[in-house]
Amino acid sequence: MSRQFEYGEKTIVTTDRGKVKGYGWRGLYIFKGIPYARARRFHAPEPVDAWEGVLDASSYGYVCPLLDLGKPQGEIRVPHRYWVADEDCQNLNIWTPGCDGEKRPVMVWLHGGGFEAGSSIEQVAYEGENMSLQGQVVVVSINHRLNVLGYCDLSDFGEEYANSGNAGTDDIIAALAWVKRNIAAFGGNPDNVTVFGQSGGGAKVTTLLQSPAADGLFAKGINMSGVIGPMLADATGSGRELAEAMMKELGIKSVKELETVPYARLAESYKKARDILGPQGKYVGGCPHPNAYYAGEPVANGFRRETAHIPLMIGSVFGEFAAFMPARQDRSKMNREDGVQAVTSALGQEAAGELLPLFESAYPNRNPVDLLSLDFIFRQPEIGYIRLRSGLNQCTWSYLFEQDFRIDGGCVAWHCSDIPYFFHNAELVPNTRMPGVEKLEEQIFRSVMAFAHTGDPNNDAIPQWKASTPEEEHTILFSGDTRVVTNHDHRLIPLAAKYLGPLLGRAMSGGGAKIQH
Repeated sequence: MSRQFEYGEKTIVTTDRGKVKGYGWRGLYIFKGIPYARARRFHAPEPVDAWEGVLDASSYGYVCPLLDLGKPQGEIRVPHRYWVADEDCQNLNIWTPGCDGEKRPVMVWLHGGGFEAGSSIEQVAYEGENMSLQGQVVVVSINHRLNVLGYCDLSDFGEEYANSGNAGTDDIIAALAWVKRNIAAFGGNPDNVTVFGQSGGGAKVTTLLQSPAADGLFAKGINMSGVIGPMLADATGSGRELAEAMMKELGIKSVKELETVPYARLAESYKKARDILGPQGKYVGGCPHPNAYYAGEPVANGFRRETAHIPLMIGSVFGEFAAFMPARQDRSKMNREDGVQAVTSALGQEAAGELLPLFESAYPNRNPVDLLSLDFIFRQPEIGYIRLRSGLNQCTWSYLFEQDFRIDGGCVAWHCSDIPYFFHNAELVPNTRMPGVEKLEEQIFRSVMAFAHTGDPNNDAIPQWKASTPEEEHTILFSGDTRVVTNHDHRLIPLAAKYLGPLLGRAMSGGGAKIQH
């Protein structure tokens, strides 16, 4: 029976540390800001103290402080929410159809923003209500340490800092351990947990696969636009020089003092040190640190065999960062000849002659001008990632979100534009409202839910979708004409990187791109 608002005895759940009180709303129980751990700066997370009475869980908890004050931009494409920040940010949020002993699949969301920014509630599309209700799953989103708080290697300064270079990942693992211990009380199945995330959140899925401490805490993963090659490469080497530069800037002499410096001063010292050491190719943190706790990025180091059985959905979107470039022409008014001329003018006759036949073979229903917005930054390393991963199992699925949008005279899919569809939240994001959106949303959402329930995304709303192999990448192209193709862009993407790379680089360095995660 559908519920409206509830807040009382029926919305209290007992966890292993004490009772929490959420609220009921529109057929769901919702809990916000539940602490799953605590941590001293640069140290591993620890269990929170048990509490007496009932903890109010009706408000979101703190999010991690960021290095820079965010400037709202691009909100028409990626609507955001901003929240109160504090280092005491180890908390999670839950949406569940019932705290009733049912064993529903659990979806744990890892937010984007690289390993440096973002939060569990940053995007409007992260709202878990529709996914939980429509999919009959328990949705969990988490906050954890980021930037210098979460990824700063101080291991040279003592055993207590042994994994400070991965403290943020340790927080995520602590949250998954909390889910393992407690989610049954919220109607979830602790043995059927899917971790999913976009951009940096997708990269965190990979990091969990490569972290032995996460073994047994999740059963499946969805990596959305999270294979980004050098842009989120491991932070290798010793953090000693970085720490010493920060201490010099702050006028202090010990790492212990770094633990107590006000965050604003710590962040400023870190940024100054990073800007000096980074161009020299030295360790500057900000990303996971390979060590005994983390096996390193898999394309360079191989996937850990212990995770070979874990099904993965891996994909990206047609335009990614390139779609943020200023509009060149109104695509809606261009015919094929206009598109060919635009590509030739931008890239030259030789490049256009090589690229256009491959592009039109890969995307026969597109105007050639869309070649100029084709992503290769994500797609090129993703092809290698899928080839490597699919060699371990028969449960690696590839997708590409190819839907166009109406804004700016017609725009290809941009970074983050697929998130509303995965969450069944198209109704919350105005730019997603277009003819046929309901069908596309159902195709994507039902695929995600089938994967969450069974580990196989196939369902009767989509064409038959095969798992990939090292020789054949079977990619479902989600759009108004959803279809499955095989190796459709494998010849195109390397050439696109060769010829489009300089064009994109010039546009981004010139300040033309307004990229929002």
